[in-house]
Amino acid sequence: MAVDLYEKVGGKVLEVHLQGKLTKGDYGKFVPKVEELIGQHGKIRMLVVMKDFHGWSAAALWEDIKFDARHFADIERLAIIGEKTWQKGMAIFCKPFTTAEVRYYEPHEEDRARAWIEGQVD
Repeated sequence: MAVDLYEKVGGKVLEVHLQGKLTKGDYGKFVPKVEELIGQHGKIRMLVVMKDFHGWSAAALWEDIKFDARHFADIERLAIIGEKTWQKGMAIFCKPFTTAEVRYYEPHEEDRARAWIEGQVD
């Protein structure tokens, strides 16, 4: 699995690129960075870009559930860029687990997703 993290807008936005299948170990890289930025900014915004993404291992899914419970109110906006129908469904499914405003974008809408997550458009 490849998880690449990029801080944008002075750390107020975390861009997360996912490829392959997410494992429990990937959360060891992802969660500390999210918690560091939340500590600095209170609430953050996240842009998740899925390219050739195949979901989670069982252990990673458990880590994701724990993360969602712990950070229910810490994410202000969540933009998901995906390329498969189930990824669009995932954007709808995650809404009850966060107070974030969640939007889904197709790959050709990446510029629009970035503008929204950075607060340039509503």
